[in-house]
Amino acid sequence: MTSSYSAEQIQVLEGLDPVRKRPGMYIGSTGPRGLHHLVYEVVDNSVDEALAGYCTHIEIELNEDGSCSVTDDGRGIPTDTHPTTGKSALETVMTVLHAGGKFGGGGYKVSGGLHGVGISVVNALSEWVEVTVWREKKVHTQRYERGIPVTELISEPHPENQQGTSVSFLPDAEIFSETREFDYNTLAGRLKELAYLNAGVKITFSDRRQTPERVEAYCYEGGIREYVTYMTREKEPLHKDIIYVSGERNDVQVEVALQWCVDAYSDNLLGFANNIRTIDGGTHLEGLKTVLTRTINTVARKRNKIKENEANLAGENVREGLTGVVSVKVPDPEFEGQTKTKLGNTEVRGIVDSLVGEVLSEYLEFNPHVADSVIDKAIQAFKAAEAARNARELVRRKSVLESSPLPGKLADCSTRDPAESEIFLVEGDSAGGSAKQGRDRRFQAILPLRGKILNIEKTDDSKIYKNNEIQSLITALGLGIKGEEFDASALRYHRIVIMTDADVDGAHIRTLLLTFFYRYQRDLVDQGYIYIACPPLYKIERGRNHYYCYSDRELQQQLATFPPNASYNIQRFKGLGEMMPAQLWETTMNPESRTLKRIEIEDAAEADRIFTVLMGDRVAPRREFIETHGSRLNLVDLDI
Repeated sequence: MTSSYSAEQIQVLEGLDPVRKRPGMYIGSTGPRGLHHLVYEVVDNSVDEALAGYCTHIEIELNEDGSCSVTDDGRGIPTDTHPTTGKSALETVMTVLHAGGKFGGGGYKVSGGLHGVGISVVNALSEWVEVTVWREKKVHTQRYERGIPVTELISEPHPENQQGTSVSFLPDAEIFSETREFDYNTLAGRLKELAYLNAGVKITFSDRRQTPERVEAYCYEGGIREYVTYMTREKEPLHKDIIYVSGERNDVQVEVALQWCVDAYSDNLLGFANNIRTIDGGTHLEGLKTVLTRTINTVARKRNKIKENEANLAGENVREGLTGVVSVKVPDPEFEGQTKTKLGNTEVRGIVDSLVGEVLSEYLEFNPHVADSVIDKAIQAFKAAEAARNARELVRRKSVLESSPLPGKLADCSTRDPAESEIFLVEGDSAGGSAKQGRDRRFQAILPLRGKILNIEKTDDSKIYKNNEIQSLITALGLGIKGEEFDASALRYHRIVIMTDADVDGAHIRTLLLTFFYRYQRDLVDQGYIYIACPPLYKIERGRNHYYCYSDRELQQQLATFPPNASYNIQRFKGLGEMMPAQLWETTMNPESRTLKRIEIEDAAEADRIFTVLMGDRVAPRREFIETHGSRLNLVDLDI
């Protein structure tokens, strides 16, 4: 029977209704990431004023009532009547999608944000928004509730010649049902990043939800040079000076800061376009990588480091140990996807290549000792890669279905669709045995790992590829070669689940695995393939009933529900191998009842620093970190 389909089934959503109907289309999700995205959108408007040269100070406040306020000293949102809508310009930008000064009308030369949907989306997804604008010796205020103005625009004389905008908003509980609580550290990471990217702009961040109030100010006159210094402060620099490039061509502004380090075996390059972190790269990063490879090879041949009959150094060899930031400001940016994770402007590639090539060639020519140090490190990386060539060939895969022999200890799943497949990385044969018996063989694979894998933060390619456990891991997952572009089509499982014991050794193994994924193939983490399993710590048996508790806190809460003098038995799981297969399935592996935590990176620079501190060669920074934070940690905290 064919169902009726006529004009009556066609919905017309007006104003901000589409945003409330499908919020994920505009902010990515209605979870914590989307919640914090609201703050970023308002802050981005203030940063755009700074980019235009009209704002020097931005204040962000987390208020006691759960709201957030963002205030700047820019020009202030216009309040005169808009010729098209007949409303004030303020009400227009607050209530009309794609209304703003960022579409080539002369309001902004470059901008970030969501190109006109940002502040209106915040308005639509907030329980209330209050806007205050200071312009032309007047103060203008208006209040909105769920995107609808509930007051007229009120204008009053203001004796001071103050300019700027203040936006306060409370996220709507109807939209953000998971949480409405802003995380200070998450926001602080992004705000600090913005301060680095906009040299001289002061950003003050206050948390008024706690006593005493927490207030931090970020202002970096050195801009991205200070950013690179911050990221490499726990490493040993190969050269003291930050290599810095700044220039403009065809209205595209380019800033690049670079520093190689002795005690690092991977690169950490961060790309930004109009202050937006492009985690999936783009033409600005492509241009930087190309010019680095070409310039270092050219200088190496001039200095007779590479003979005429020898092959060029590969890009991954040249970038080994490099920390860098490339920030471009593009008048008409082309991003791939609504959330802008990859820059697509083809002209930017050549501009970055040209500007960086000129400065880098001149710098290396006038600093031959730096040139020799960088080239020697790249040559060492090349030799290490050559020494590991035979081992690397074992992990090359022609396709998902046609591959090199899989490790014998892998208990593979029957499905051949990577999107359906998941693999559990478990420690030891005992836990592996329980997991193999308890799994769903159709889509769940098990790879037992023997002991603690190699810490790749401290080693080079040749040792990585000679290590049996690492080799098994690479082969089982279908990973490519370190440094090569990530090929998602070769990945054999789209959920890679780290499942270790809930003790100190388990936490260490989990950290070693995270270090491997982060340093060996960072895209696995960036694209959301890595998960942490959450096995229970306790089982409580009371009569015929049983309860699983995943933390000491849950244990105490469950015990508090029992009558006084109740009889019960508590079992503490010291390891996964102690659990029966049925228990492991019920608590940790069954998609219907388990909890998986996906690993995401909120602050790339801080993540890189923490891996260096905790897993690197230098003892002093690690001791300082443990002494500072150790007293506040326990095994529940480690069970991320």
